[in-house]
Amino acid sequence: MKASDLFVKALEKEGVEYIFGVPGEENLDLLESLSNSSIKLILTRHEQGAGFMAATYGRLTGKPGVCLATLGPGATNLVTPAAYAQLGAMPMLMITGQKPIKKSKQARFQIIDVVDMMQPITKFTKQLVNGNVIASQIREAFRLATEERPGAVHLELPEDIAQEETEDTVFDVVGHIIPNPDEKAIEAAVKMIEAAKMPLLLIGAGANRKVTCQALAEFVDETGIYFFTTQMGKGVIDERHPQYLGTAALSSNDFLHAALDASDLIINVGHDVIEKPPFFMKHGGKKVIHINFSPAEVDPVYFPQLNVVGDITHSVKKLTEQVSPTQNWDFSYYKKVKGEVAGHLSKYFQDERFPMLPQRLVNLLRKNLGEKDVITLDNGVYKIWFARNYTCYHPNTLLLDNALASMGAGLPSAMAVNLLYPHKKVVAVVGDGGFMMNSQELETAVRLGLNLVVIILNDHGYGMIKWKQEDMGFKNYGLDFNNPDFIQYANSYGAHGYRPESDASFQEILDKSLNSPGVHVIDLPVDYSLNHPILNVMLKEKTAKL
Repeated sequence: MKASDLFVKALEKEGVEYIFGVPGEENLDLLESLSNSSIKLILTRHEQGAGFMAATYGRLTGKPGVCLATLGPGATNLVTPAAYAQLGAMPMLMITGQKPIKKSKQARFQIIDVVDMMQPITKFTKQLVNGNVIASQIREAFRLATEERPGAVHLELPEDIAQEETEDTVFDVVGHIIPNPDEKAIEAAVKMIEAAKMPLLLIGAGANRKVTCQALAEFVDETGIYFFTTQMGKGVIDERHPQYLGTAALSSNDFLHAALDASDLIINVGHDVIEKPPFFMKHGGKKVIHINFSPAEVDPVYFPQLNVVGDITHSVKKLTEQVSPTQNWDFSYYKKVKGEVAGHLSKYFQDERFPMLPQRLVNLLRKNLGEKDVITLDNGVYKIWFARNYTCYHPNTLLLDNALASMGAGLPSAMAVNLLYPHKKVVAVVGDGGFMMNSQELETAVRLGLNLVVIILNDHGYGMIKWKQEDMGFKNYGLDFNNPDFIQYANSYGAHGYRPESDASFQEILDKSLNSPGVHVIDLPVDYSLNHPILNVMLKEKTAKL
């Protein structure tokens, strides 16, 4: 069998449905083999878009998303998606081409050491030097990509290796069961929880990757312990739950941080130090129980006193069985904080000023989307408002990146969601800066016949950095730009472009876009004037009073 055919056969054995990418000359044998397979090639307009789509596929399915690029500049364009998947714990396989390795074809033209480049940002990277190792290396790559903690892997397939004759052998997909935690660790956790006066549960991204929703909800229901989430842990438990305190969109000085400061024990499920810290530990301060698939990585702001290592769901179930609510628990302060949070978050939901406040947009999207519909976010200051203010009813219904936090991922992520779940409504909320980094993928979305809404928050600048700039007392400098006419831009791709002129017109356009097929792009002027006074000033003052 030709090596490229074996490569594709091994991918089929792993259950690969799509390969996202931009092929080059060095991929042509593999491309020919793909044309005769069950795998669908999703041709994108930039390798970065392909990588973000593959990573999102992995995030949602738990199976590695696969992306393809050629050597040199094609491979370097996958560096950001590689880091995005690796830091975000999203299983992804990158395949890149290379010139022949047995003899020179074009001297050093376009040749860089891609394997060495990928080494620090992947779990596994390998150049295939013999066609007979292809099947085993693909199995190993998929194993490592999905094994906790999931991440990015990379295989380089040179032209001459792709053309070799090989043995027709593929490997069975063999999974494994994550071990249960040690009983002594469970016993120690139970003692710490029962001895605490104000225990608090934190749900992180690791709890979102596995089916832990029911186990965690039962733990909260049985114990009455209040909980909050990291940004990437949103929705694991329905956020309408009476014990939900909020999402840690900031690292300090938000209302829920008042609850954190008062707590004497945090039960931290599924968190790792790669996600932006939801709180800071201090020596001599509150205690932390780390419940995860692996021990905590010690960091200056995170050094738990107890590790409960093993399958998260089993750990939580064991705690639910053994923890008995005690009379020394006092959650009255948490109830007070929850009331403050609810009043604060809803304050601007009905504010109809235009340009629109991000808080108002959050409210309108929540009202117009179903329980399992999906919002994907790019990276900008609006991400904080969505993390704090958007109520998630189910996991992975608000997709944001709080690990690499790269701009440019919002639109490709929405496209991957629509490919996977065509029955769900999908909205990408992007800043004008982040949108323009991968806006060319509108053509891909239209060509694929996708149905999605893209809301561009237009402030003609890099709003997140402006917010930070103002907080540091610096003058506004170096962050403003001009935009194209987004209506004409969308229409030129065959999408539908709109520019609302009032709150009412936005609501009409949103309703039409959500209920009509095709790709809809809404150029929405946004008012960020409250970012600094609320997030930098008012929260600190009011949290201190709590």
